[in-house]
Amino acid sequence: MPHPLKFRPTTLPVAFLLTLGLSAGWTTAKAATPDSAPPELKNTLAQIDAAANTRNVPAVMQFYGANFSNSDGLNRAGMEKTLTQLWQLYPQLKYRTELKSWQNQGNGIVAETVTNITGTQPVDGRNWGFNATIRSKQRFENQKIVNQEILSEKTQLTSGEKPPSVDFKLPEQVRTGQEFNFDVVVKEPLKDNLLVGTALLEQISPDKYLNSPKVQLEPLNAGGIFKVGRAPNEAGKYWISAILVRSDGITIVSQRLPVIAGGRNNPTPNRSSSPSPARPSRPSRTSG
Repeated sequence: MPHPLKFRPTTLPVAFLLTLGLSAGWTTAKAATPDSAPPELKNTLAQIDAAANTRNVPAVMQFYGANFSNSDGLNRAGMEKTLTQLWQLYPQLKYRTELKSWQNQGNGIVAETVTNITGTQPVDGRNWGFNATIRSKQRFENQKIVNQEILSEKTQLTSGEKPPSVDFKLPEQVRTGQEFNFDVVVKEPLKDNLLVGTALLEQISPDKYLNSPKVQLEPLNAGGIFKVGRAPNEAGKYWISAILVRSDGITIVSQRLPVIAGGRNNPTPNRSSSPSPARPSRPSRTSG
């Protein structure tokens, strides 16, 4: 029998990633690799990570312009608010940012970074582990980040003595209306353990960062989730999540799925129904 599960707003999709700020005195040329980055850039990366690791919101926000925006529709005020809420809920998060590339572009500089975010947090007497990897691209003008595009994002939450180890298989992108396979395979043998779970789909927007959807869990006798999803008819950026619950642990995985225009229905092998519209990337508790 399905069990209703309510997800508390105890984490965010990290689309407001702490990435890169610029200091004065830079001398830049054309597109360059991280090895050729000036010391000022490397020092700034370290400064931002240090501010994030002490949860110092004002120190982080000094690197963002007044008209900052990102690809999820988040502005500067929204970023400051969500960072504050995130660090109240997860006061032990640790950030490590790596520069991948940087280049001049018009009157600004564009830098691509990868940030890893890890941490733990007790919720309702249960300890949760948090692990996220976000790749993003930032544009700087007058030493301030004015625009940010999230290129990819994967978040995993785990709890329990032995949370399920999973292999998460999802296309990098799909076209509108296209069918696609979505597989989440549990690596360990099921044996006599009961495994329940579900898969969910939701469009990305700032007003959904903190919302907590209810979901229905179903028995998963095949050792994972094997879905045929159909991409929405509206192009945009979406989250797909998988929830796997076992007697000895819980795993929640969420990943971005860009949906681009110009799709058509491409038949795929018949499996179970497509993911339902919600995104549970948060620690959970059973509701009555």
